[in-house]
Amino acid sequence: MAQSYEERNSAVKTRRQQEDQRRMAFRRAIEDHTSQRQLRLETADYPDLNGINYWQAAPASDRRSARPVR
Repeated sequence: MAQSYEERNSAVKTRRQQEDQRRMAFRRAIEDHTSQRQLRLETADYPDLNGINYWQAAPASDRRSARPVR
């Protein structure tokens, strides 16, 4: 039995949406990879920063917690 125009149109729209979603996911992955690569290149001049993160860099005594207001 032949499909109606609306069913075919709906199937085409669904397929295009899925293709667009895959294309955008791929594009985001490329952009993320590019930005990660750029960050690595920018920080390559500072090899001592590779193993340090914020919590390791700041001693516990320097971090202050918020005190409740009385």
